[in-house]
Amino acid sequence: MARLSRGEVIDPSEVSIVHVINRTVRRCFLFGDDPISGKNFDHRKVWIEELLEHFSACFGIDLLCFAILSNHYHLILRSRPDVVASWDDSEVARRWLLICPLRKVDGKPAVPTEPELNSIRNCPVKLAEARQRLSNISWWMRLLNQRIAQRANRQEEEMGRFWQDRFRAIRIIDEESLMACAAYVDLNPIRAGLAETIEASDHTSVQRRIETRQQLAAASQDTSVETNSTVSQSDSALPTLTPEQRRDRFLAQLTIDEAKDPTGPVASQTSFRCSDKGFLSISTDAYFELLDWTARQLRPDKPGSTPADAPPVLKRLGLGKPAWLALVASFEELFCHLAGRCDRIDAERSYRTGRRFRVRPSARKLLTSAA
Repeated sequence: MARLSRGEVIDPSEVSIVHVINRTVRRCFLFGDDPISGKNFDHRKVWIEELLEHFSACFGIDLLCFAILSNHYHLILRSRPDVVASWDDSEVARRWLLICPLRKVDGKPAVPTEPELNSIRNCPVKLAEARQRLSNISWWMRLLNQRIAQRANRQEEEMGRFWQDRFRAIRIIDEESLMACAAYVDLNPIRAGLAETIEASDHTSVQRRIETRQQLAAASQDTSVETNSTVSQSDSALPTLTPEQRRDRFLAQLTIDEAKDPTGPVASQTSFRCSDKGFLSISTDAYFELLDWTARQLRPDKPGSTPADAPPVLKRLGLGKPAWLALVASFEELFCHLAGRCDRIDAERSYRTGRRFRVRPSARKLLTSAA
């Protein structure tokens, strides 16, 4: 079956959540211990995280989850053209020049000068182009992959392809699939045998979120010691972390309360991410518990050991334990272009030709039995 063009699946002018995957050429371990060359390339995972932080601060795209393994990486991205539309011309020019700088200082993008800003904001064509690209997931991936490949090739004094193929993209169209995809991404190191627990899963979004929770817990203990003589402590007195201190500062907020949270773009109040809008109707603690429970079921040394009661979120989403575990274990194999319930995928049409999207038989069987 011929691959659909990206424009059939993703409309850059709409808010879209997309799971993207990219693999190194011939699946060589160019981000970890390479058995062929005997070299270790773990430091390249740090490069990618640094680029993800920089892109999250500049693009009009939310980074929901990520996992970086030895020969591939996973991201869940949410394009935010609505947030980009709220930026003035100077902000658009500034952000684009931080992504594609004209000058660098100590290897980092230099703060754009007024003449450099004018080169974009005084040219309607360049300005419209930059505004469109800032919320375009394909441009995020193009620049991310380009910079990783160029830096790795320079380091190894090599030429030629670094990536196996163009990145794969699966648009996510409902909450059930987003929840399963987030778990699939965050649990990738455990499934690959690189970690045993979610807190030990290096170079993942869940590890960053857990580290922030540990920071808050440590700050809470310090505060309780200092205020031990105080009878009670109000909520306003509880410890907080500045955005700069948070290990997950560049990640999208996890929890969303559609009944109480503000509507609209909700542009971020910090300089580290695009927006302050969450993406799952579940608390951070409940998400950690769900991942921990799921990881225990996926571990090969504990086949069929199922706890007496499943996390409440599964019941709320209408997913039984077998269906949930199958989704998390085989998300990439179950879905092709769109991820969602069968009726939702059947109702979708491609943007350019209006053709229907194919639902793989394994996904249809699994989701039909779970309904």
